[in-house]
Amino acid sequence: MTAGNAVTARRLTGNIGAEISGIDLGEAISETEAATLRDCLARHQVIFFRDQHLDLRQQKTLTAVFGPALQLPYVKPMDAEPEIIRVYKGADEKGGVFGGDWHSDFSFLEVPPSGSVLNAHTLPPYGGDTLWASQIAAWDALPDALRDLLLGRDAIHVGKPYGVKWAPPLKEQSGAGIKMSRGDPAADEETKHPAVLQNPVTGRRMLYLNPTYVTRIDGMSEAESRPLLDQIQRHVTRPEFCIRYSWAPGTIAVWDNLATQHYAVNDYQGHERLMYRTTFSGPSPRDMAAVPVKTAQAAAE
Repeated sequence: MTAGNAVTARRLTGNIGAEISGIDLGEAISETEAATLRDCLARHQVIFFRDQHLDLRQQKTLTAVFGPALQLPYVKPMDAEPEIIRVYKGADEKGGVFGGDWHSDFSFLEVPPSGSVLNAHTLPPYGGDTLWASQIAAWDALPDALRDLLLGRDAIHVGKPYGVKWAPPLKEQSGAGIKMSRGDPAADEETKHPAVLQNPVTGRRMLYLNPTYVTRIDGMSEAESRPLLDQIQRHVTRPEFCIRYSWAPGTIAVWDNLATQHYAVNDYQGHERLMYRTTFSGPSPRDMAAVPVKTAQAAAE
């Protein structure tokens, strides 16, 4: 696929991911190029740029192409750079890693992030990959019975890692490289989001569920929801719906947080890894709710 005058997107799998070439992100990005990048993100869900080596100012400029910068709660940003998180794990750090389970970022917020930009700086000699799963492809292949159950229904999201009730064991928490706030009772409060969204650019529907923050389906108990949510999660993370990406210094990734789940692989003990992350905002999940056809027809009459 070639878009715009020079920007080219090369698909990396059949369902998710593309590498973008034909643009220098260190230079001024024209509105035509910006529109092309936004379109590529909507269609591929996660896009990658090799050999860019952006400084923090350039990374913030790229982030603004996709939406207004967003400062995340519960994670300490860089000093004097409130829009940037230094995602670091040192060689001597034990335990977990930031983002080390399948999730969609901060989905328990009233308006979760629309997406993020990750800038690879220092990498281990092996490992440290990131996986993304397409909730669009997963929806397309979901059995009709599950579609009928979820469409038009809400899921309940809770900030489990940052609250009290579901606080993770110490050995699973990320180490000193990232400062995080935990034990906040407010993070245990429930937030409702539609279980199925619809992309306004492509019109494609997508699941909006993840195991880190979703506790149950609205109208069902946690015990009733768990087998269903586990079944859906196994489906979402089937290999054909996923991409596993190996980083190199200077690689930039941009992902659609509402259309994907992602997972940071913690397999580089004894080596350091440093990335810089920015996040952008956009429409709320409620504004993107997928409406059943019969409901939409009734509303129009």
